[in-house]
Parts: sequence; structure tokens; C-alpha cells
Amino acid sequence: MKQKTHKGTAKRIKVTGSGKLRREQAGKRHLNEKLSAKRRRKLSGTTDVAKGDVKRTKRLLGKA
Repeated sequence: MKQKTHKGTAKRIKVTGSGKLRREQAGKRHLNEKLSAKRRRKLSGTTDVAKGDVKRTKRLLGKA
């Protein structure tokens, strides 16, 4: 039986050309008026998936 991609993970995590996993940072969707401008800027953009989660995440994406 074919392995299916975990769609929830696929929507959240992108694979770069070199094979690294990138994700959006959490904590910037709402209740931002209490955050400093510096904190909001730091939350923008993407970051790498934690090293300990890479193996499991790749399996969910069908890349392992």
C-alpha cells in the first residue's frame, strides 16, 4: 500500500532545494498589540524545524 503524505504537516512545512525543512514561526496570529515591535519583527519569516523533529517530520512528508 502506498504511503500517504500527512496533509496537515505538508501545509505547514516546506522543503528547500537542499532538503532542509522550513516552518513559519508561531505566536503571530492574534493578540499582537501586547507584543513589542521588536518581538513581532523577530516572529516574521521562516525558521528551521528543530533538529530533534526532522526525522519524524520527513517521515510524515514521505521524504524518508
